[in-house]
Parts: sequence; structure tokens; C-alpha cells
Amino acid sequence: LKDVSEIAVSIEVQSNDKNIVGISISFKPYTGYYMPVGQGYFGLKEQLNRDYVLKGLKPYLESDKIKKYGHDIKTVIWQLGRNNIRLSGIYFDSMVASYLLNPGKVNYDIENIAIEYLNLKMIPSTDLLGRGKKQVSIEQVPVESVSKYSCARSDVVFRLSEILMPLLKEKKIDRLMFGVEMPLLKILADMEQTGIKIDREYLIKLSNEFDKKLTDLTRDIYKLAGQEFNINSPKQLGFILFEKHRLPVIKKTKTGYSTDEEVLKKLSSTSELTAKILEYRESQKLKSTYIDAMLDLSDFKTSRIHTSFNQAVTATGRLSSSEPNLQNIPIKTELGREIRRAFVCEDGFIFVSADYSQIDLRVLAHVSRDKNLCEAFNNSEDVHTQTACELFVLEPDKITPDLRRIAKTINFGVIYGMSAYGLSQQLNISPESAQKYIDSYFEKYSGVKEWSEGNLQKARQDRYVGTLLNRIRYLPEINSQNKQMRAFAERTAINTVIQGSAADIIKIAMINIDKKLKYKFKTKLLIQVHDDLLFEVPECEKNEIIPIIKYEMENAFSLIVPLVADIKTGKNWRDMEM
Repeated sequence: LKDVSEIAVSIEVQSNDKNIVGISISFKPYTGYYMPVGQGYFGLKEQLNRDYVLKGLKPYLESDKIKKYGHDIKTVIWQLGRNNIRLSGIYFDSMVASYLLNPGKVNYDIENIAIEYLNLKMIPSTDLLGRGKKQVSIEQVPVESVSKYSCARSDVVFRLSEILMPLLKEKKIDRLMFGVEMPLLKILADMEQTGIKIDREYLIKLSNEFDKKLTDLTRDIYKLAGQEFNINSPKQLGFILFEKHRLPVIKKTKTGYSTDEEVLKKLSSTSELTAKILEYRESQKLKSTYIDAMLDLSDFKTSRIHTSFNQAVTATGRLSSSEPNLQNIPIKTELGREIRRAFVCEDGFIFVSADYSQIDLRVLAHVSRDKNLCEAFNNSEDVHTQTACELFVLEPDKITPDLRRIAKTINFGVIYGMSAYGLSQQLNISPESAQKYIDSYFEKYSGVKEWSEGNLQKARQDRYVGTLLNRIRYLPEINSQNKQMRAFAERTAINTVIQGSAADIIKIAMINIDKKLKYKFKTKLLIQVHDDLLFEVPECEKNEIIPIIKYEMENAFSLIVPLVADIKTGKNWRDMEM
């Protein structure tokens, strides 16, 4: 390792406690070296001492002079970090590269990528570990088998790099890969390792309150229904609502009556029973998906939750979060806000939230060059009020909250390529009225219409679209004869440019903020929720940190309209104030 400039690394870990079982390294194609340090099966010959191996590898793994390659290398950062090794020189991730080259795929496992680019069938993990009841942990597998399996992975990463890096350059997405996604990868690993603290006592109390609430709701539902039944059974619920109580049938499925959220919401305005069922479903989901899950997933010693941030999931370039999904904590309902209250900062710290103001619409103004939209942002006007003024030909002081809500729905509907029918469902109006709103919108914002039509025309020609940083998304169905598939591709063509560009901008902001924070401050970035960053800040750093965060977010990318970041602070994630 003393004489190499680049290595591919693969790490095998125990399934139960994530202890390292072995490490494989490759520094040229068709080679690999495996070091077993945690195998544990009967008949195992002497293996290397874990501490001795890690101590020997540490200076090379922490060296910036040696480029590191991996597949989903963020997990390698995690695993080495648990053993006091801070992986440096992180340069190439074959999972991220293949995702950027084709973001519409479902699976970026190394086995699939090896078949696609190397025409190589790798040993699947099921061949090594077995399936179902016969499945074993990797430390119980003979070292000879694990060695072949692990060395193949590090070798394939090396070989993939020789193919994927030229492709990234050819497609002109190498800047996105090496200037954004790879620097971001290490930041995400740090965020995952830091975690966010929860108030366990509060969550336990909240769980008990939700138990009581669900019991009370069940009793009320049975009383309104006139009998007991399985509330979670669509078939039994359909019978109660549509046969016993004769409520109007909104839609049917192959198996009977639909009782999905859309149907129940339409019925809830005239039916107390359906309103209670909606409340029951929300409460049940919040309790199981968030309250109880967060208690189970939090570290018992530190009370911190360590989510995973996924770079290679959404086709637009947005990050996603899992185990648990901290980007999806509800905020619009009071019950959802009660859950946000459980996220707290350590003593002596505060939360600082930095949220981009209407970044999607600002990107739309930039790409469309629409005169009215740009003027609204450049004059610091409320763009939803401005749209309402344009649509309803009224002065700003005459715009009611309801008219502003309609304008807001239309503004965002345009970004998501919403049809007249979709808008009619959102606003509870006729499709004809919705179409008039859309026509009026495009009449007032003619630049948006021209850009939208031009973008679609180019997408039909190229069969892909790109963001401001040339993040590519392929649209194979854009010229489809199937009307629904074509319409979906057309909506995707608009949405990807806007949402994907916004995702790129906040990633740049995260990288620039990290550069300012990492050497001088103890402030930590905890969570990214699309347009919003949440930091845990020592109170003594607050006055110095907030201007840095705001400046870097508002100067991450140069648009023809200003980027604006709204700052809030608080002791928990619910009670944040400007």
C-alpha cells in the first residue's frame, strides 16, 4: 500500500452488531486481497487480529494521498468510523456513478451494475449466506468462500471505475459527480453518525396518549357504525360505509369498494363516521410509523436516532431518508407536530433551521425568464399573492386567504405538471373551472408557458431532460402512443428540471457550509428535509454561525432572482421561531 495511489475497499460485517468480519482491498484490476478479522465458525484456522489489522491499515485509509473507491462507500465510512478510522481521500462510488448515469433504475446493487457494464455475473449473497431459515451470518461462512466473495466486490469496483468515469465525462456529468455528489457523501455519513436526540420520556408518554386516543376512536366508530367490525379491513369497512350506511360509492377496486384516503376525505364533510375513521388511521400510522418506531430505533445510551440518507433513490436528485424516514415527519396536522416536539437538542445547544423560501418557484423564474414572476421575486413580493392578483384582477389588499390558497395550489401545480382534473381535485372545483384557472395563469405568466412548451419539445427530441447542473433524467415514454404514459413523462420533464435543480442547489449549500464549519466550530448539520437544513448549534456559536449558514445558502448558486433562506431557532423541532 505504500506505493499505490488508489484502492478499492469492501468491508464485510456481522449481521447482528455490525462488527467487521473482514476487509478486502484491490489496487489494480483482477486482483484482491482479503483480511479475515472476525470469522467465528467451528474449525476455523488462526486468523488475523482485528486491532492489529485495523491499526496497520489506519494510516493508509486515513491518507488523503490515496484515492478510495467503493460501492455505497458511505457504509464503509460508517463501519470504519465505529473502529476509530476516519476514511479520507474518498473519490469514487460506483453506486452513485451508475445512479447519475441512469437515475430511473430501481436497483443499484453491485451485482446488477456488474452485469450491465462488465457483463459479469457475481456471486450473490444468497449463495454465500443461504436463504430463509437456513441463512447464516457471514462470520460463520468458511473464510475461503468469504474471501472470493469480498475480493470480487473490491475488484469489480476498481474495474467499474475504469468504465464509469469516462462515461460520466462523456455525458458531462463528471462535475456533478466529483463536485457535488462525492463531497456530499462524506457530509451525509457525518450526519448519520451524529444522529439527532429524542426525548424518550416524552415519546413514551405520547405513545400512551395515542393508545388511549385509539381506544376512544374505536369506541366512537363502533357507536356511529352501529356494530363492531375490523376497522383495518377494507372489505368490512366498505360493507359498513356503502351497504349498511348507504354512503355514495366514489370508486371501486377489483376486490370491492375503495376506502382509500381520497375517498374518505370526500365523504368526511358529510359523514362523521368517515371523519372518525380518517382520524383513526392518522393516529394509528403516527403511532406505529413514528412514535413506537423511533423508540425502537433510538440508541438507548445516547437517545439519538441515526437515520440513513440515500443519494441513489429519487430520480430527481433529491435525498431520501430511511430507518426511520425523518423527512416525512408530518407538520401540517397538530398530531404530526406533537411528534416533532420529541426531537430535542443537547443541553447548551439550540436548533437552527434554514429553509429555502419558495426555491422551486425561484428556479422556475430563472429557467423561464418570465417577466412577472421575476419581478415578484426581485421586488420581494409574496409570489402567491401576486399570482392571485394576476388571476383575479384584484389589488393585494383584496386577496383573501382562500384566493391566495388557490393561487398557491396553481403555482405549485404548474411545477408538477398538474392537469385540470388534478387541480379540480385539489381545489374541489369542476375540471372546467380548473382549466380556466390554468389558462388564465399561462396568459399572465406567458414566459412560463413558453419555457414549458420549449422544454417539452426538447425533451421529445432528446428523450431526456437536465437540471441546471446537468443532472440527467431519461424519459423513454415521452413519445409513447399510450396517452397516460406520455402525460406522466411530460409532467416528469417539467418537474425534474425544477425540483432537480433545487436539489442540486441545496447540496452545494451543504458542501459550502461544511467547509466553513468543520475546522472551527462544533455546530453539526443533523437533517436535510428537501429545502430545509437543521443544525445543532452550541449557544455560544449561534451569533457567528447563523450569518454563515444564511450567506452560504443564499449564495450557493447564481439565479436571476435572489435565493432566500428563512432562519428559525428553538429547543425542539416543533417550536422553532424566526
